[in-house]
Amino acid sequence: MQETIALLKDSLGEKPIGQTKNFIWLATPMGIAALCRTSIPSTAPPYEEAIKEGIEVSIDLSREEREFHQTEQGLVLLFYS
Repeated sequence: MQETIALLKDSLGEKPIGQTKNFIWLATPMGIAALCRTSIPSTAPPYEEAIKEGIEVSIDLSREEREFHQTEQGLVLLFYS
């Protein structure tokens, strides 16, 4: 888990591959990361919203595995195969 967060932390400083209303999209060594641009007042991570907005930047995440991580920069949704 710490290894994943360390890799995410490094990747969050890279140039985004796209941006949508609620997310900044990044390519990471583990998969596609969606950094939440706003604080999400929900008890569950906003996966469905990310999947919908991913289409706006030409990324189909509907069949990917997913997990979330809280980082210093905010909530990150990670999608991977």
